[in-house]
Formats: sequence, C-alpha cells, structure tokens
Amino acid sequence: MANAKQLEDLKAGWAALAAGEMDKLASFYAEDMIFVLPGQNDVLEGRAAFRVALDSIGQALPPGFEITSLRYCPGDDEIVSVLEFSADKLPSGSQCAVLFKFGSDGLITEERWFVDTEQWKAAF
Repeated sequence: MANAKQLEDLKAGWAALAAGEMDKLASFYAEDMIFVLPGQNDVLEGRAAFRVALDSIGQALPPGFEITSLRYCPGDDEIVSVLEFSADKLPSGSQCAVLFKFGSDGLITEERWFVDTEQWKAAF
C-alpha cells in the first residue's frame, strides 16, 4: 500500500497546484518522471519538461476548470485520485481519475490522467 508520506505529499501537491505554487508542485516528482494526459500525442518526460508545462497549465484544462472533490484510493506504491470537477461547458460536472506511481525514494515517477476524452474535448 502507498504509505502515509506519499499520501501527504500528494495532497500537498494538489494544494500547491491550487495555490499556483508550481515549483513546490514539481518538487514532488522524480527527475525521470513521465506525465500523460489523454488527447496529447506526446508524453512529457522529465521533471524539467513537466515544470515548463506547468507554466501553461491553464491551456491544458478546460475553461472554468474547478476541482470540486478529491478522493484517494491507495495501492502498492501508487495512489489514484478521483476528481470531481466542473468547467464552463460542464456546469453539472464530471469525474476523472489520475494515477500517481511512486519510486522507492517516495517521489512521483508517473502521472497519468484517465478521462472521457470526447467529453474533455467538448469542454474546450
């Protein structure tokens, strides 16, 4: 099972994102991490590339995107976050899941989003 520190760091990462503290958010990721968001042709590889991408996070999220609820489902060195969210074109909201895998050092090695890609595209 994921340990308490991994869960604590993941929650702190979501809080950093909400506060716009992108350097703090990136510090929870391994140097050789990968990031996959459905609809992207390329996988972001490496913390440096991920950190650069965070500067334009608003372009990757639908207009008016707001997380309304977060739940955590821990597994073996991984945690799935279940997000409930709303957006301008999804006022009734929707859900998605985000898989976070952790390395032996406790840093995130992979972040992978699972969304209804057709709904996601329509939200833009």
